[in-house]
Amino acid sequence: MLSREVEVLSLGQQIQQEARSEIEKVQREYFLREQLKAIQRELGEVDEQAAEVEEFRSRIESAEMPEEAEKQARRELDRLAKLPSAAAEYGVIRTYLDWLVSLPWSQISEDNLDLGHAREVLDEDHFGLEDVKERILEYLAVRKLRSERRGEIQERRIDLIRKEREGVILCFIGPPGVGKTSLGQSIARAMGRKFIRMSLGGIHDEAEIRGHRRTYIGAMPGRILQAIRRVESRNPVFMLDEVDKLGRDFRGDPASALLELLDPEQNREFRDHYLEVAYDMSQVMFITTANWIETIPAPLLDRMEVIRLSGYTETEKLSIARGYLIPRQIRENGLREEEFKIDDQAVIQVIRNFTREAGVRNLEREIGRLCRKVATKIADNNIEHVEITPHDIVDYLGKPKFLGIEEIEERTEMAGVATGLAWTPSGGDVLFIEATAMEGGKNFQLTGQLGEVMQESARAALSYIRSISERLKIPVEYWNEHDIHLHVPTGAQPKDGPSAGVTMAVTLASMATGRPVRCEVGMTGEITLRGKVLPVGGIKEKVLAAHRFHLEKVILPQRNEADLDEVPEDVRKEIHFIFADTVEDVINAALKPVSHRRTKKKDNGDSSKAGIQRSKSSSRKRVASKASKGSES
Repeated sequence: MLSREVEVLSLGQQIQQEARSEIEKVQREYFLREQLKAIQRELGEVDEQAAEVEEFRSRIESAEMPEEAEKQARRELDRLAKLPSAAAEYGVIRTYLDWLVSLPWSQISEDNLDLGHAREVLDEDHFGLEDVKERILEYLAVRKLRSERRGEIQERRIDLIRKEREGVILCFIGPPGVGKTSLGQSIARAMGRKFIRMSLGGIHDEAEIRGHRRTYIGAMPGRILQAIRRVESRNPVFMLDEVDKLGRDFRGDPASALLELLDPEQNREFRDHYLEVAYDMSQVMFITTANWIETIPAPLLDRMEVIRLSGYTETEKLSIARGYLIPRQIRENGLREEEFKIDDQAVIQVIRNFTREAGVRNLEREIGRLCRKVATKIADNNIEHVEITPHDIVDYLGKPKFLGIEEIEERTEMAGVATGLAWTPSGGDVLFIEATAMEGGKNFQLTGQLGEVMQESARAALSYIRSISERLKIPVEYWNEHDIHLHVPTGAQPKDGPSAGVTMAVTLASMATGRPVRCEVGMTGEITLRGKVLPVGGIKEKVLAAHRFHLEKVILPQRNEADLDEVPEDVRKEIHFIFADTVEDVINAALKPVSHRRTKKKDNGDSSKAGIQRSKSSSRKRVASKASKGSES
């Protein structure tokens, strides 16, 4: 018992001694620190902590913050002045104050409201895109009128000035390579504003947008305020790239965090979790870009003004190559303008045979390949200049990657193949749909990795074609004695969408009647079980795809006739449009006359021979012979 009491007493004495030594250490440090301050005052030296507090005080006064932010800054500054510099919270408050005073609360770039200058800059940097340029000029015109008449409005209603929205939120939607991102830089240059870009692709943490709360170690504001601080202006042109590729997981939904930022009614008081005070984003011109409108959340899309950028025509691509791509590639590859010459027909051949895209990104790559080949030849052989003609393209770039109309002729010369027009995130494209029949018992098979919508369209097309078998002169027993297989090639790519019903119906009608589809015809539209052709979207992109493939006729739903106003006039002149109200109208326009009807066996054997006889060039003979060998195998 005595030993236990001795242990308790010794432990108590040890605890008291440790506590006393810790208190003495703190008192000693405080006493020495006060002595140091007194010595510095006597010597006329400045206290670093006091100097830092005064520096923050002067920066707060010169920052011209709003009343709420200034109160918060002064409150934190008073806390900072009372804390010793060795305290853990001292660094946290100091970093917070540094963020507050370094944000551009009052720095504004003066807008250049000269419409002529803006039009000149936009035309200099980008060819075409008239809708976008017109929208920017409208915005500048409104700003100009408001700045000139601000005094009149202020006399009528002072509150209106406080509530009016300064910023604008645009959303450029279009395929890759059409100039969405570079257009933002041109807009900033035309307006005389600073430009900053931020990519949203793959962001799945809400804190990336709104920042972390100060309770976390290493907390900092979101990337939005970081960019605003970096650009040092409260009214820049802020481009948010790839808004359709935002992620979402257990850390939050960044798309929902963007709602406050991109809402013209709310972004006047954007609150970052780190700052905890309102920051006015209403004067920022936000521009978002996307390839696919369906993946943008509906509430976020509702807050933006959508401007669609479609692909370029062949003529526009030639002008872009001449005005922008070729001079840039000449500079980047160390050439002079007189050393590299390329004929217009050679550029058109590159566009047709080596690129198949809505934009011009791959076209620039191919022009860069030409420039590098020429640079190598000049460096090796000391040649003064090289002029490229259409006959030289194959020597420089190799065999053509795409065949264009020749491929369509080859694939549609047999019955049961139709050419459809499809819309993809990379622009319009041509889609082949094939059907074949074999002896069996009324089975229907679908392949090509089709989505549920396309599968339903295929079944509806089969049901309708069977229902009009008598009008198409198809024997009734044909459907009972055959299995039908519908296939969409390039099965590695998932396909879905409500615009392939017409093409599927024509494919099945061609297979059952033995009448091939005209090779110069492309089509799009959805069908009903009663045979009505329903309107579809993406008409401009699909028509441009038909123009790239040099199709002469395009069959569209009757109710899509008004959408042709968006198609460039030179494209409308080169394509004959057929507007269909029923599937029978489409079948009559797309299938060849009855005199071309053959049996299946005869068609397989004669079609390749006819293709060889029709072609006069050696390249077409090789293509047709390869096609015949492939069908025989």
